[in-house]
Amino acid sequence: MDATADDATADDATAGTVAPTSRVDPDVRRAHALVVGVVATVLFVTLRLVVALSNSAPLPIDAAWDGTMSSLASPVGVIIAWVPAIVGGTIGMILIGVATTIVFLVRRRPWDALNVAASIALVVAIGAPMAAVIARSRPTHSLAETVATSFPSGHTAVATTIVVTLGLILRRRWVWVAGVLWVVLMMWSRTYLHAHWLTDVTAGMLEGVAVATLVWAAVEVSRERRAQRAAAATA
Repeated sequence: MDATADDATADDATAGTVAPTSRVDPDVRRAHALVVGVVATVLFVTLRLVVALSNSAPLPIDAAWDGTMSSLASPVGVIIAWVPAIVGGTIGMILIGVATTIVFLVRRRPWDALNVAASIALVVAIGAPMAAVIARSRPTHSLAETVATSFPSGHTAVATTIVVTLGLILRRRWVWVAGVLWVVLMMWSRTYLHAHWLTDVTAGMLEGVAVATLVWAAVEVSRERRAQRAAAATA
């Protein structure tokens, strides 16, 4: 076997544990992710304060959007809206999260598996207790959930987290495009079914962006430091 083939074999052997190469410097990517994460966090907290100042009552934009969704209601629209609602529900998201984590483990990418699992666990750990504590009432004519845990939208938060995490890991344009469309569809679905106010799904989206970008940056730093220590130990 010649040297070129040996190099190719070595590259294939390490492809499972090393993140795909990128034309952008890793430090720059992490810096960008941190900036986006911090901005999303600030916007999320700001929106939470705005909702708190209204005693968790719907804001004018919430009422206007809810009215628009009511005016567009149709049996076909409801059926379509239930698709992301079911797929992105608790069971659906658990299955997607577990399946994605297993795929990365099988492909010998433990850091990426950790990234997915940690992001989903953290976004749920933040959003679920917050929704219970805030106890914001849903629209009175909700076609889905009726429990007063409207802010933030868990469906939207988890969907956004998975999309952003996979986008950062896989670094493929089609992943981002498909992911953005999925998040927008989820946000529309939750408001079309009157399960959430517009500010609920917006908050869920911001929460997901914040968690996904910050966790990804933290995992990448840990990955790099461990690689550096391993290299130093064998030097």
